Amino acid sequence: MKKVIMMASVASMIDLFNKENIKILKELDSEVHVVCNFDFGNITSAERITEFKKELECENISYTNLPIPRNIFDMKNIFRSYRELKHFLKDKDFSLIHCHSPIGGVLARLAGKKYRSKGLKIIYTAHGFHFFKGAPIKNWLLFYPIEKYLSKFTDTLITINKEDYKIAQRFSQTHLEYVPGIGVNTEKFSTSAVKREAVRKELEIKSEDFTLISVGQLSKRKNHAIVLKALSEIKDARLKYIIVGFGELETELKQMATDLNISDRVFFLGYRGDINELLHASDCFIFPSLQEGLPVSLMEAMAAGLPILCSKIRGNVDLIHQNENGLFFDPLNEKDVTKAIHSIMTYNKNKMSKNNLARIKRYDKKVIEKEMIKIYKTSLY
Repeated sequence: MKKVIMMASVASMIDLFNKENIKILKELDSEVHVVCNFDFGNITSAERITEFKKELECENISYTNLPIPRNIFDMKNIFRSYRELKHFLKDKDFSLIHCHSPIGGVLARLAGKKYRSKGLKIIYTAHGFHFFKGAPIKNWLLFYPIEKYLSKFTDTLITINKEDYKIAQRFSQTHLEYVPGIGVNTEKFSTSAVKREAVRKELEIKSEDFTLISVGQLSKRKNHAIVLKALSEIKDARLKYIIVGFGELETELKQMATDLNISDRVFFLGYRGDINELLHASDCFIFPSLQEGLPVSLMEAMAAGLPILCSKIRGNVDLIHQNENGLFFDPLNEKDVTKAIHSIMTYNKNKMSKNNLARIKRYDKKVIEKEMIKIYKTSLY
């Protein structure tokens, strides 16, 4: 039985984006060990992380907690995690490490590089390089050299969008693969077990209201504030905005909604397990993010048949075609966001819905699963 490490900076990255990969590895007769930070930095609730641990235990999957930070300047915890990871790898005879997230990818490749001569393979999935078209120059100066250097110790580099794939062709990894994300369960999101009217009634949203929805961490990168500002410019009480997720900006965003006199039109729902039902109860998915790899929440909205309003950035442009299945806007331009919201309220949403349901099929999890099986087999055998 091959021994494999599934590693990321935080547990929520494994929970949200890698359970299918763990399932594939187990089906390939591998013994999987999860290595990440369970204690802090997660984008899901503490209750969900506890539940995730129990799920791993039920599947006989061991897990190791490392104090991996999300801040690249937290050198104390980075060095501590590096030392503990090196000790963990010693004499364990692992066949493969599949690592994710920038810091998790750095630690895994540095700690594992000397074992590659003994047969260890290292796969790194880049969920969106920090250097991209339009990124600050400091990102290119700091992160680009790091990724280029570490590619020397990478057997397979997986990129999930076309821009990153093009950049990675300059690097030195043994194999470069383009796999469009983690896949989405299109069958699950195409229908809802709970009727639209029942969900709207629970939220006190009227049938005639036009409801926008965003799903994602309440952070600067996700850029919810621009939608709140745009909403305040549209004096239509029927326009409502559902925000699903939590994060460090929750208090600030709630205060902003109050200050803009739109708190009665904005619903902060926190972490929810019924995303599918909430999508089907909404009229449009709005995604103002400033930086993405290939956003799962956007793909789930497409699978639910929602028209899309989103920022014209890397990842989003792989999924959305202007006027076909969504509309783009400048995520830093309040007037542009306002204009896009006005437009979608009168647009042919049935056309966009049909186009999204057709387009998302190429991102179905079954399609992605076949690609990952090939990559794992090549790495393990």
